[in-house]
Amino acid sequence: MSVKTRKILILVLIAALATFTGCGGGDSASSDTGTTPGTALPARTLSWDPPTSYVDATPMNPVTELDQFEIYVNETGTFTDNDLPTASLGAIDPQTRTVSSSFNLANLSPNVTAGPKYYVSLRAVALTGLKSDFSPPVSFSF
Repeated sequence: MSVKTRKILILVLIAALATFTGCGGGDSASSDTGTTPGTALPARTLSWDPPTSYVDATPMNPVTELDQFEIYVNETGTFTDNDLPTASLGAIDPQTRTVSSSFNLANLSPNVTAGPKYYVSLRAVALTGLKSDFSPPVSFSF
């Protein structure tokens, strides 16, 4: 991975998870959520700020450098290169033609359910196919 590509991907992940709205977080000991089976999950929006420069302050355009964001979810908070992404999101929002900066974690159903405490981590994927490191995991629950 080139130094420049790695810098952009690391910067994306530093900004990733900067905002996590609707976070359920908290104690996972209780599984009584008041949600009946088959009920749609409430919104849990994972948000991040797209990068505008490399770590060395060189301006960059994520529209021309990034391909997608991979979203990883599990109940341990430990992610490895052997894990498969739970979902992926194009770097460019097809409707607005802007850099994607949020994802509704309820869209991961049926891979996530009401009750358990989950952890989410992102990886940025460059157009070359190179992947960044995992972002620090953030917990959530429904």
